[in-house]
Amino acid sequence: MDKHTLIAIDLAKAVFQVCALTSTSRIAFNKQLKRRDIAAFMAKQHPTVVVMEACYSSHYWARRFQAMGHTVKLIPAQHVTPFVRGHKSDRNDALAIAEAAQRPHLSTVPVKSIEQQDIQSLHRIRERYTARRTGLMNQTRGLLSEYGIVAPQGHQAFIHCLQSALEDGSDQLTSIITHELRYVIDEYQWLTERIRTIEKTFVHLTQTHPLVRILISIPGIGPINATAIYSAIGNGSQFSSARDFAVWLGLTPRQSSSGLSFKSAGITKRGDRYLRKQLVHGARALLHRCTKKTDALSRWATQLHARRGPQKAYVALAARLARIAWILLNKQETYRVMP
Repeated sequence: MDKHTLIAIDLAKAVFQVCALTSTSRIAFNKQLKRRDIAAFMAKQHPTVVVMEACYSSHYWARRFQAMGHTVKLIPAQHVTPFVRGHKSDRNDALAIAEAAQRPHLSTVPVKSIEQQDIQSLHRIRERYTARRTGLMNQTRGLLSEYGIVAPQGHQAFIHCLQSALEDGSDQLTSIITHELRYVIDEYQWLTERIRTIEKTFVHLTQTHPLVRILISIPGIGPINATAIYSAIGNGSQFSSARDFAVWLGLTPRQSSSGLSFKSAGITKRGDRYLRKQLVHGARALLHRCTKKTDALSRWATQLHARRGPQKAYVALAARLARIAWILLNKQETYRVMP
């Protein structure tokens, strides 16, 4: 029997499906292994190409298999789906991963380092805290309105209104709701402190990490966006051009063509939703400051805003910031203002 040259693994929580192909694309084996047995099994295999979907726990297992001498490739799940044949099963899924891995020009996902995963985890935790704090504020505003108290928009105004209502001892608030609102203040302050602590970690990285320092030099990219970009793409070597990075983020127009007909619509919104959102927020903040500046980027953004309106200008500026970020990471240079 030919020695297998590729091993595809369908990851799961408890039971993994492992499919191996020979150099002639014959199935050497396709079997189940329990989670506790997979590491020992892979350690016994000769160094080969190991392929998995880029999904739950894939980066962890990729790092472990790389340490064993294997070459690991992570494939986006949408590239595997077309190769699934027959009914849904672990055997068919593992075989589909193996077949997808043999396609030419297949884009793979780079394996994240521990550092990148740490930063990405902090972003996800911060996002959860932020959503929880927003939900707390919205619910409290709704409850207060039932007592005739209208809390204004904004964090500072909200907490000031809440504290004033409690300190004034308004007859509109009963002892029951007053007691609960004090816990609301404590919860709000705790969430705010947790968010600030995480953001301080991001600021520290902008001072110590070389790639994050490059990203923070770009206008419109602060500590949050700089660390988010680094945690998502590292040094950006997986992209062959700046446009490829913008396409991956979903910041380029959706295109459709047939014969002599060509149509261009809104952005594709593919890729990393969180990073795309953060870049658009950064572009919005930058555009508001561009009217007072005369450098090349500011002039371009201001003219675009006047010609196409604010919303399209925000997205176009976010796409340009993404391109600039990739170029600077590729050149290992900080941003220089162009007159």
